[in-house]
Amino acid sequence: MLQSGDFERLGSPTARRSDARVIAATNRDLATMARAGTFRADLYYRLGVFPIELPPLRERNEDIGLLAAYFVAKLGPKLGRQITRIPDRALAELMAYDWPGNIRELENVVERSMILSAGSSLEINGLPRATGARTLPSADSGLVAIRTLKQVERDHILVVCQACGWRINGRGNAADRLGINPNTLRSRMQKLGILRPTA
Repeated sequence: MLQSGDFERLGSPTARRSDARVIAATNRDLATMARAGTFRADLYYRLGVFPIELPPLRERNEDIGLLAAYFVAKLGPKLGRQITRIPDRALAELMAYDWPGNIRELENVVERSMILSAGSSLEINGLPRATGARTLPSADSGLVAIRTLKQVERDHILVVCQACGWRINGRGNAADRLGINPNTLRSRMQKLGILRPTA
């Protein structure tokens, strides 16, 4: 049916036709699984007409604030809570976490935080600090970074690219060292204005 659009109902000899379009989503690496024989290769190639890769939340920190604001607006009526402000400190906590559970985990944390927040400002509750959260320096410690997150990210990508001889693909490439997809790295480099030296 995926290949030709023709199908037969169970027990019926009459062929029918459908123009249905299948949209499938997964968090698995189907290409690798198909090569390993743990996912049907023919099904993979039939489904893979127009693949769209969405990087995990930990690779797109700039989306966290927008998503948190969206969830606050979405969940407000359901919870009977009116949260009108996400303080910088709360946003910094959200952006410092690695989000192994991706966007679903973010929504759960926002919902829990809305329930437990005393006033109209979102107070972050429920981040598992011992499993993946990075500690944030306090204002009292004098260790607060002056550089923005984008500046730190840009500098880190530059250092890794230089160490790899500006190889994005292939052996010992920068994308592998950074733990992200090569296309994601190219996109981040473009967004951050990182250009490979011409000479």
